[in-house]
Amino acid sequence: MSEDIIAAISTAWGEAGIAIVRLSGFNSRELADEVVHGIRPLSETPPRVLRNGYLLDEKKEPIDQVLFSWFRAPKSYTGEEMVEISTHGGTLVAQKCLESLIGKGARLAEPGEFTRRAFLNGKIDLSQAEAVLGIIRSKSEEALRAATRTLRGELSSFAKDIYNEMLTISSSIEVGLDFPEEDIPFIENEGVESALYTLKQGLEDLLDRCNTGFLLREGIRVALVGRPNVGKSSLLNALLKESRAIVTAIPGTTRDLIEEVLTYRGIPIRLVDTAGIGAPGDEIEAMGIARAEKAMMEADVRIWVIDGSEPLTPADLALVQKISATNHIVTINKADLPLVISEEMINGLLPQSPVFVISAEKREGIEALKDAIVTNIAGGGTLTSGLNASSRQVEEIRKAIQALGQGISALNEGMGQDVVAACLYDGRTCMERLLGLSVDDALLETIFSQFCVGK
Repeated sequence: MSEDIIAAISTAWGEAGIAIVRLSGFNSRELADEVVHGIRPLSETPPRVLRNGYLLDEKKEPIDQVLFSWFRAPKSYTGEEMVEISTHGGTLVAQKCLESLIGKGARLAEPGEFTRRAFLNGKIDLSQAEAVLGIIRSKSEEALRAATRTLRGELSSFAKDIYNEMLTISSSIEVGLDFPEEDIPFIENEGVESALYTLKQGLEDLLDRCNTGFLLREGIRVALVGRPNVGKSSLLNALLKESRAIVTAIPGTTRDLIEEVLTYRGIPIRLVDTAGIGAPGDEIEAMGIARAEKAMMEADVRIWVIDGSEPLTPADLALVQKISATNHIVTINKADLPLVISEEMINGLLPQSPVFVISAEKREGIEALKDAIVTNIAGGGTLTSGLNASSRQVEEIRKAIQALGQGISALNEGMGQDVVAACLYDGRTCMERLLGLSVDDALLETIFSQFCVGK
């Protein structure tokens, strides 16, 4: 338990029905009683019982009527004694309450410090702590469900089972290596290899679920690319079903990146409308093209927009070389006009590339294109099993899979089980970091600094 009492406003800044100020730490009740006056003080109130009272200023004058309650350790969010004070929402009263608490000895909580204390006090593990941030940042119902599954412990439970199996196999191998003269059953290489394959498959299944959850949370970054005046901005508007980008017949209208987000099949799609890629006409257009090419390289999917009513130009053909080795979808736009470009022509340039004939102006073929964007990244799998996962967690699982794969390769190459034991150790280390069994202050600081103050 921490010695000091932390305090913060846990609700969003601005006018609202209520604002909640939280305290956590030993003797939080006594400190709260110094700034809130009720019929009975919190020190004489049972836990989880709401009291009505008045918030007092530094002159002991009431400035707001509030509700307040306390939670006994360890049955609280942080595992410590906690107090919550509900003031009327506003930009001033909650701040005055917080200032009074700090003036009486509390200190302002750091970002994520309430959740960090919950982790340190054993209320949640690290994957659950990160799921809290996933819930806060959810942009779709599916992302929210994935974060809730992780908060309830599905990721932790799956990962702990695999970690315990790793420990069992490791101990069996290492005992046989350390005490060969003892009458201890020796595990044959075939048995070790079978166990490693089973563990590796389990981790790959977990990675699939975490990748789905990561996709639900972070979304798919899609860059609309093409030469000027082929209809990229019209396509952006059609996908969004609103007029977000200015559309004119003048080439090069878009000079900078325009970013918008839509949610489709539960997955956020981050659309980036880029400047037309071609020979720049001026310095500003050249800067726009440079940003467009950067966005094109950073995207998860590139949608090459072609004006199907005109023959391909040298600028179009130059773009073929840039996107040929990337993950891309081709759209032949302006299907409402007579087309001179066909799917066969595009497949001759980019074999096996997905090609869609659309009319951004008439919004024809847009739903099929949205489906293709999601399928391109998510595949045909279900989204209902996704688990909220950060890039850190996904990377730890990938490293653990790699370590097990190296152990299998070592056996196949005739190396000893001591090499396999080392590979298992590396895999266990990854799982320990994933679950928070082995963490340092730098990692915790990185994780919890992403939270808002008050959570």
